[in-house]
Amino acid sequence: MASPSNWRSSLGATERYANIERLTKSIESKGLSSTGTAHKTAFEIEAEAYNTSASRETYNDTCNGIIVSPVDLEHPDVIPDTPGISIGSYQNCHHLASGLVAEVYRSKAVALKVITETRDVEPHNPAREVKILTEASHPTIIDIIETLRDQEGRLVLVFPFMPLTLAKIIGSGAVSESLTRSCFHDLFSALAYLHNNGIIHRDIKPSNLLLKAKTGPAYLSDFGTAWHPTFSAVDEPPDHKVLEVGTTCYRAPETLFGNRSYNPSLDMWAAGTMLVECLRSPPKSLFESRNTSEDGNQLGLILSMFKTLGTPTKETWPEAASFSTPPFEWYQEFPGHSWEELLPGAGESAKDLVKGLVCYESGKRLSASEALKHSFITSKNQDDLGTTQGVQRTAMNSPKFIL
Repeated sequence: MASPSNWRSSLGATERYANIERLTKSIESKGLSSTGTAHKTAFEIEAEAYNTSASRETYNDTCNGIIVSPVDLEHPDVIPDTPGISIGSYQNCHHLASGLVAEVYRSKAVALKVITETRDVEPHNPAREVKILTEASHPTIIDIIETLRDQEGRLVLVFPFMPLTLAKIIGSGAVSESLTRSCFHDLFSALAYLHNNGIIHRDIKPSNLLLKAKTGPAYLSDFGTAWHPTFSAVDEPPDHKVLEVGTTCYRAPETLFGNRSYNPSLDMWAAGTMLVECLRSPPKSLFESRNTSEDGNQLGLILSMFKTLGTPTKETWPEAASFSTPPFEWYQEFPGHSWEELLPGAGESAKDLVKGLVCYESGKRLSASEALKHSFITSKNQDDLGTTQGVQRTAMNSPKFIL
């Protein structure tokens, strides 16, 4: 029997998927989410339980029941009453999240990223993350306040605490068009700065876009897997980058077919899929994908891409002919869906921006600088302004699932 400290080692992918299915049925039976989004919600609950539970019993309790409460977008900055731990000189630190190589805590106005995996887990590199953030200077990229060593000698990165993420906003219901514009303006601004300096973020997703308040501004965070033209040159030459980058449904197709020479357009694909999610009401990811640790996750994502956008051909994706594993003649041909079908409630300007971002051929994707100037981002139509109250109403009326 696994000890409490390594209970995850005894939990297989089959059992985890069964728990996700159980949660999905529970969510649907309670009418807490639509059929189309229940599975995604269940997946998020199980993943958070797996990453944060201290024991198998706690994990099981979460998967066998749902704690439901509305997302409090009005008071996202509430500090727990329970005593926290000390990290270096920071007192009363409360756990926020756990990842593959780090745990995140909050102490009043700061967030502390404690590196728990001392070995470099490719492509995670905390030392490189510190170098990139120390060098970077941009208003919509999260600041690094300092670094330190905790009582166990582990590296700790200290950031300003941000109470919300775009993922939490999405989880609370429909995202207003004005907030979508604001968030993506800030995201494209950060990416334009990075890309102009040859840096690829490589993990663009809603949870890595932090918000100071429910109306913004937004800040790009988590540079643990970022690629830098100088700092990454020895471990990852420009023409031999790591392929296992990005998260689930936000991964770009070129990495799935062996293109190690990918460029900053990788981030633009991910940003485009995020934009689709925000434009849908209720929000729904463009592609379906299992957790990276689950068997068949990559094949499932490829199949979802092909069914959604259509199977690519040598004419529609010419660069793929040079990939190590070209996608042609491998899969059943799917016709795909038009953006009118995929985004029925979106305006023409929004769909035009999405078309410029979510396309197989990376050379045809808009750059971050071009996206920043797109009419959807720069538009100030009165119909789209002052809709923050709509987000508030949606948040108050929509359930949020938490542990």
